[in-house]
Amino acid sequence: MDVAVYKLRTPISEEDVRRLQLGDVIYISGIMVTARDSAHRRAMEILRAGGSLPVDLRGGVLYHCGPVVKKVGEEWRVVAAGPTTSIRMEPFEAEFIKLTGVRVIVGKGGMGADTTRACKEYGAVYTVFTGGCGALAANAIKHVQRVEWFDLGVPEALWVFEVEEFGPLVVTIDAHGNNFHERISAEAERRKAQVYEMLGLE
Repeated sequence: MDVAVYKLRTPISEEDVRRLQLGDVIYISGIMVTARDSAHRRAMEILRAGGSLPVDLRGGVLYHCGPVVKKVGEEWRVVAAGPTTSIRMEPFEAEFIKLTGVRVIVGKGGMGADTTRACKEYGAVYTVFTGGCGALAANAIKHVQRVEWFDLGVPEALWVFEVEEFGPLVVTIDAHGNNFHERISAEAERRKAQVYEMLGLE
């Protein structure tokens, strides 16, 4: 199967996202915002109360990441920015997608059925960036625009990055209801059942 490669710049349109398929590779340029567990929790409290976030994520990119940073003079520099395990954000992500209009989510390890449904309904994709490549990710981060919610701590704050061709990111949940991780799990269960049958086990 030929893999399509796309270079997208924020803000990303729904049309661009709907074009993507499982296995496609994308590179992101523009604005990328980090958010982990605590930031998701605070964001949902604000949005459910009718408030607004300090960063507009419509057409944007959300990165499940707790970056390693250092301050040089008055500026922040990113040392490493590897992905955080995304399934921890599953309880929040569907509603987060609905309320923010985010188009691309970046993380590792996959996400579940609720996120898959939200991606299909609202036009978003989930992509994976290879774990252990935090220095590679940092190279694509050209500037730290600002940081919000610093009271949550460095890993949990909202870091607003300017990135150039951040990737490669592989689409593992597309905007058509397909989830690569669920497919792999289903296939593993099918094969396990076959092996059990061969061994005479129930």
